Amino acid sequence: MGNRLEGRAAIVTGAGRGIGREEALALAAEGASVIVNDFGGSSAGEGGEAGPADEVVSEIRAAGGEAAANYANVTDYNAAEAMVKQALDTFGRFDILVNNAGILRDRMIFNMSEGEWDSVIAVHLKGHFNLTRAACIQFRQQRSGVIVNTSSESGLGNMGQANYSAAKEGIVGLTRTIARDMGRYGVRCNAIRPRAATRMTLSPELQAAIERSKTNPSVADANVSADLAALATMEPKYVAPFVVWLCTDEAANVNGRNFLVGGNQIGLYSEPDLTHNVFSDRDWTVDLVSELVPKSVTQGLRNRWTPSDTKPS
Repeated sequence: MGNRLEGRAAIVTGAGRGIGREEALALAAEGASVIVNDFGGSSAGEGGEAGPADEVVSEIRAAGGEAAANYANVTDYNAAEAMVKQALDTFGRFDILVNNAGILRDRMIFNMSEGEWDSVIAVHLKGHFNLTRAACIQFRQQRSGVIVNTSSESGLGNMGQANYSAAKEGIVGLTRTIARDMGRYGVRCNAIRPRAATRMTLSPELQAAIERSKTNPSVADANVSADLAALATMEPKYVAPFVVWLCTDEAANVNGRNFLVGGNQIGLYSEPDLTHNVFSDRDWTVDLVSELVPKSVTQGLRNRWTPSDTKPS
């Protein structure tokens, strides 16, 4: 075990499986005491059981670390405050929040129900808000703390994931604002866009197809792309070390940023920037826009998603 986080206490949401589990284990391995939160539901947010959180707590304790389980649903506003209180009551302090809990309910936008939209937004975006707000009350008082949020490359746009994409890119905007709100109090907030093979990124059917491709490479499986096959090699444990590092004093100059992390790659995303402008000394009219904008702002752009001859099913 290391000691970079010795004497500090953390909450990790969605820590019973996948990336969250590895983050909780890695934080504990560097000396942090950990509240292991997991509702214990399916990847769609259904059901719920204590087993996943309990198993991670047992693993941390077996390795000599200190941990306690929490089974709350992150969509519960009051449960977030109770989770912070649990950390303070159990460990005597609270220093680190890793927001990781999430679900998927994929559907093409024209088929997506209100419930599928609301549930994904609630777990990801509201869940991040609930825990972050509760944490920041304590962090502001003690004038220290670290928050790591979990966004996704899907936030940049991904077919069939309008709810997930909206939530995940909302988390990036939330991260930037928290950094500004809390920086004056010695609190840092960053976000990651992780790549890892988990039950949320690879369905059982896709995992089976990938295994078939491994055992019989000569047989092409229509469900397995090169990208999916590469993703299957990216284990959640490769994400955790960077998250732990963001929580250490070594990352004191990193705030309000979002990163790609997965496999053997860690990268910093650029911040949004205006790339083309046009100005007018006259009031805008549609005719004036039509005259000026195509020559500057939209010049060279093309529609990358045009209808094809084959109609989608």
